[in-house]
Amino acid sequence: MKEEKVFFQAGDVKIEGLLHDAPGEKGVVVTHPHPLYGGDMHNNVVETIVQAYQEKGYTTLRFNFRGMGQSEGSYDEGVGEQEDVKAALAYVDGMGKTSIDLAGYSFGAWVNALGLKRFDLARRTVMVSPPVNFLDFSFLDYNEKIQLVIGASEDDIGPPAIIKEMIPVWNPEARFSIIQGADHFYWGYNGDIKLIIQEFLEENV
Repeated sequence: MKEEKVFFQAGDVKIEGLLHDAPGEKGVVVTHPHPLYGGDMHNNVVETIVQAYQEKGYTTLRFNFRGMGQSEGSYDEGVGEQEDVKAALAYVDGMGKTSIDLAGYSFGAWVNALGLKRFDLARRTVMVSPPVNFLDFSFLDYNEKIQLVIGASEDDIGPPAIIKEMIPVWNPEARFSIIQGADHFYWGYNGDIKLIIQEFLEENV
């Protein structure tokens, strides 16, 4: 589906995004993997998350964290990136969307988790392969917004066994879906991610 390039301000930094504007009140902001390892908004998993939501009638906004693509600024170890997320949520809210999800893959899931208590505009969050073996998630305690977590059976950056131990702390009611055979990068398994997200959206309007 058609997306248009947009820019929005995160403090004094201009952020580049891709917006698909759909009718209705539902929207989602999608965050990408680690900028220092080549992650950006064109990542295959990010695109799959965006497609899953678009096909269910959501307005979607994915964007490049500061320092990536045409976004100004530089990598800020998850601190400034939280401001990027907050600004993206405000942008979608400013379009009149009253029900906004926040979805993130890998580093994006970590940044979303870091700011989740402050992201008042996010109704719920979807985490794909939170990198629990690579970044510190010890700060994250119970949050009812954490409703869907997707993992990969062969993922050594976000091992399902470790995520499974953490979910009762994050939200015991959260759904945890493991894609068998996939590793952290999900090549060949994008369709599985889309199916899991769309089933979740159908069951949790």
